[in-house]
Amino acid sequence: MEKLVIIPTYNEKDNIQRIIEAVMGLQENFHVLIVDDGSPDGTGAIVQSLQHTYPGQLFLEERSGKQGLGTAYIHGFKWALAKGYEYIFEMDADFSHNPNDLPRLFKACAEDGADVSVGSRYVKGGNTQNWPWDRAVLSYGASVYVGLVTWIPVRDATAGFVCYHRRVLEAINLDAIQFVGYAFQIEMKFTAWKLGFTIKEVPITFVDRKEGYSKMSKGIVKEGILGVLKIQFQSLFKKYHRRVAAQPLQPGRPVSK
Repeated sequence: MEKLVIIPTYNEKDNIQRIIEAVMGLQENFHVLIVDDGSPDGTGAIVQSLQHTYPGQLFLEERSGKQGLGTAYIHGFKWALAKGYEYIFEMDADFSHNPNDLPRLFKACAEDGADVSVGSRYVKGGNTQNWPWDRAVLSYGASVYVGLVTWIPVRDATAGFVCYHRRVLEAINLDAIQFVGYAFQIEMKFTAWKLGFTIKEVPITFVDRKEGYSKMSKGIVKEGILGVLKIQFQSLFKKYHRRVAAQPLQPGRPVSK
């Protein structure tokens, strides 16, 4: 069962080698795709140098300039589907997501009946670490807000540590995903739920980054707040149908805005 971990990067030279080595050190034989948005700090060059160590396991897709987290993942999803991967993971480069939790997300989909598994901070056993109180309140409040507005049965809908079975990504019209920042994670889970897929939350401890800097901004938070309202409003007039992919998806196709 081929498993691919997609890690979007922008200026992650302090973390990228360590995170790749940590994932590659797991016994479950995960492959890694780095989607780098032209990092000026040389992140892409570090990945290239490591490809000789992990031939056929470590891949790099380089894009020109910052294009947003959502478009990086869409690019990675299409690449993964075209290459035949069965389980596709989202993970941050900064160790806020513990690579040792990847096998638990995989098990939830491969053995426990989930179509989507979510590394969750807000189910029993989940936690956050090293967060200032204001960020903890903002994050938890956002999750409560998403649940109240959308009714999605996921406690941590904003989570970015996720495993998708390929059938989920094949069924979603990836070109119709609207958001590129904070709301992207919510829209993907909401769409999967509306299409009737089973989502299982797996408790994790989310640790604040120690190296590099956070990509969070006021614009991303604003997109999240307004985006949730837009997602729910549009869903009232939309019929959700599973996409049947007649042709292989091409990574270079643009994402709708």
